[in-house]
Amino acid sequence: MNILQQVKTLVYKDIILEWRSKHAINGILLYVVSTVFVCYQAFKSVDTLVWNALFWIILLFASINAISRSFIQESSYRQLYYYTIINPRAIILSKIIYNSLVMVVLSTIAYAAYSVTFNNPVGDPFLYLVAVFLGSISFASVFTMVSGISAKAGNNSTLMAILSFPVIIPLLIVLIKLSQNALSGLDRAVSSGEVFVLLSINVITVTISLLLFPYLWRD
Repeated sequence: MNILQQVKTLVYKDIILEWRSKHAINGILLYVVSTVFVCYQAFKSVDTLVWNALFWIILLFASINAISRSFIQESSYRQLYYYTIINPRAIILSKIIYNSLVMVVLSTIAYAAYSVTFNNPVGDPFLYLVAVFLGSISFASVFTMVSGISAKAGNNSTLMAILSFPVIIPLLIVLIKLSQNALSGLDRAVSSGEVFVLLSINVITVTISLLLFPYLWRD
């Protein structure tokens, strides 16, 4: 099989395994819904700045819970089997695609639950959904790459936090700026710079993953 066929097969495999167990995804959904409810009970009514910040905090921790297990759930025997038959770039690319799909679904559910629980103050819903979509893919690509590095270092959670921090902080700053523009209903041309930065981060992260992961996989 070529690399695209391998990616397609691996993504399909992850979807089937997740659909059969459902334990992890159900736990994450419970986390998202319960966190939204707790925020509502604690704050009741919030201004737009707090509304925006709380949403991204919820989404950030949901993404960490969802993606940090990407390589942990793969047994050493299965990884050895993959090593003999599959291109390592297909493995990391399939993980990024699968985790992006999971994050898009989780983000959509979180945004719907959040909008229903709190009054939705978004001035430009389309731009805000663009921010949520790009943020979901960005979280997925960054945490998948870091999860792969951490897995090869003995699943060190401290290492994952240290490696994620320099990338996640500027990513959150851009996401909050973009979503705040959407909340204020500003002209979409004003937010073109933030959209370009998010797209660039995704491209750079995926490129680094494709270049770096084969060397990690070889060890």
